[in-house]
Amino acid sequence: MKNKIVNAVLLSYVISMIIACNPGKENPSVITVDKEKIKIEIQAKEDEFAATYNSGVAKNIGYYAEDAISFAQHRPPLVGKKAIVTYLIDGLDPSSKSNKISYKTSEVFVSNDGNLVIEVGYYKVLDSNNTAVNTGNYMCLFEKRDGKYVCVRDMSASDMPIK
Repeated sequence: MKNKIVNAVLLSYVISMIIACNPGKENPSVITVDKEKIKIEIQAKEDEFAATYNSGVAKNIGYYAEDAISFAQHRPPLVGKKAIVTYLIDGLDPSSKSNKISYKTSEVFVSNDGNLVIEVGYYKVLDSNNTAVNTGNYMCLFEKRDGKYVCVRDMSASDMPIK
């Protein structure tokens, strides 16, 4: 009888260990991220940015987060939305009023939860004769805040020769 009790306890212990050590099928909440949909959403943000900037009313650009930082060439980083928008407004001089900027999203790299997106793209600035006066590449880091993507970091580099 004593052997039966010991065997039963031992068997219970082995079964308990097998169940406890078996990773099983954990079901973490799986988030499906539609990379193409996000790419279209980011391109729409770029199109809206270009349209606002080209209208000459850069103060209405809603693209940046309040705590955004922009890295422009040949200058210290621009810290905060206010500094970035001021920089953009200062770039709107009357001699270039007919210039139009456009952006093309080439790639997006999306975090697993869809809350962060790195965008790589190409920009061009055309004059009134559709001649390129500036072209280049850019990268932006977007973060989803209150259900919308906002740019928290960006940088660009012209691919035009230095004059």
